[in-house]
Amino acid sequence: MTTLAKAVSVLFHPLLLTTYLVVLLGWFMPEMLRIPSSKMMAFTAVVAVITGVLPALNLVLLKYLGSIRSLTMRERSERHVPFIMITVFYVSAAILFYTMDSLSPNFVKLLAIVSMLIVMATVITFFYKISIHSLAMWGAVGILLPLTKASLGQLIWPTALVIALTGLVMSARLYLQAHTPREVLYGALTGFGIGFLGMNVFF
Repeated sequence: MTTLAKAVSVLFHPLLLTTYLVVLLGWFMPEMLRIPSSKMMAFTAVVAVITGVLPALNLVLLKYLGSIRSLTMRERSERHVPFIMITVFYVSAAILFYTMDSLSPNFVKLLAIVSMLIVMATVITFFYKISIHSLAMWGAVGILLPLTKASLGQLIWPTALVIALTGLVMSARLYLQAHTPREVLYGALTGFGIGFLGMNVFF
């Protein structure tokens, strides 16, 4: 059971959120991203590298240098520097994509919301430890719910699946004792609030 919980935590790592959203929307609601189908795979790969691979390599480097003891960063004090650096990655990526006139404005807005999630996670971490897994998953739910209403049914089942997976991820984090129920709850409320509010403001 522990192995399964760890696998779930890795498979739904917060750094994968943006890539998963792009894949989901590209498959079920391509008109939202407005990326030509011929360029979708290459676009997804670029997103995965910028928002997933590079920040992950940064964490590995910090561990190698001894700045963090573990990639799981169980102690809140360990999270300060990595979170700041990841925030810089995402905000820079949002600015980079914003300057690309040919890119989908909707994707730029989506990345801005994800960046806000990360900024808030970083700020909160200086005062309290919350579950970033829970924040990321519920942030995705907050993003998808308004889109589900606008899509006239295209995203009903994918959104339902994401909600079910969110429950699974929260259970995994609790089972691994990586977080207390309160930390998971606060992560969920923060993530959903920013995701849902961001969608209603930007769209």
